[in-house]
Amino acid sequence: PHICTLYDIGRQDGTDYLVMEYLEGETLSMQLLKGPLPLEQVLQYSIEIAGALDKAHRKGVTHRDLKPGNIMLIKSGTKLLDFGLAKLKQEASPAVPFSQLPTAAKDSLTAQGTILGTLQYMAPEQVEGKTDQIDARTDIFSFGAVVYEMATGKKAFEGKTSASVMAKILESSPPPISSLQPMTPPALDRIVKRCIAKDPDERWQSATDLANELQWIAEGG
Repeated sequence: PHICTLYDIGRQDGTDYLVMEYLEGETLSMQLLKGPLPLEQVLQYSIEIAGALDKAHRKGVTHRDLKPGNIMLIKSGTKLLDFGLAKLKQEASPAVPFSQLPTAAKDSLTAQGTILGTLQYMAPEQVEGKTDQIDARTDIFSFGAVVYEMATGKKAFEGKTSASVMAKILESSPPPISSLQPMTPPALDRIVKRCIAKDPDERWQSATDLANELQWIAEGG
């Protein structure tokens, strides 16, 4: 229920088209322009997005471009969009050398022909072009960056250039959420910190476990 439905694929008069469900609302990125979200919404949206990722991962699909611009907020909650860069388990994508990276990246757009994904939400293995290491845990890193931004209103990894953003992703950790939002439950800080661990083996290993932990916090844990 939290993944945008694709109804049909077709071609007419030389134009390929997709028929998708109509969603009325706004993207999470638009909502975040107004500042951080209340804790109750952070937890609700996080649980729903984690559930959507779990469903995709169980089908062997890694999203690879999870970011606020690909999450719609509608009356019933959230919808995960845009599997345009998704990777299937049997698929192997070529690595992209650093020399092809742009000098600056727009937050709202996915760079095409340069690097797969949106830089500020990329996991270290994406930044380094280690395509053989990209799996569900790559999405979990991006998920952590999104939850951090929902809770604080600030991006987890920021810099003036692509190079400085990459350096932050590879070498630095953002300030704890609780240092910016003192009422944050310590458990949420711990969850996000583990999501954005540099080593995939140190992250949550499945979106199922992640959703369960978030549900525990939401229920007063």
